[in-house]
Amino acid sequence: MMTTWLLLIAAIVFEVFGTVSMKLSLGFTKLLPSVAVFVFYGLSFTGLTLVLKSIDVSVAYAVWSGLGTAIIAVIGIGWFKEPISILKVVSLGMIIVGVVGLNLSSSNH
Repeated sequence: MMTTWLLLIAAIVFEVFGTVSMKLSLGFTKLLPSVAVFVFYGLSFTGLTLVLKSIDVSVAYAVWSGLGTAIIAVIGIGWFKEPISILKVVSLGMIIVGVVGLNLSSSNH
């Protein structure tokens, strides 16, 4: 089971790399980041697909998309200098609380 969660974490990391590559591709006008989008998302979806053999889809997808969204928001603020607001911080907190809640409610615990 621990291996499954590590695979889900890897899938999240690849999804984050894919999204950052998407931003860096400047609308698919830069070759290397454009190729990286497809490579990283391919790895991410492959990992997520394998995870779904062991973890409920509601939990796995919520963790994958929720944590990926939260991490990308932090990267956007920190690296891409996107504006931050109290509403954005509270909303990110709610995403994380929701992911934790779904994880705790999983029948796999």
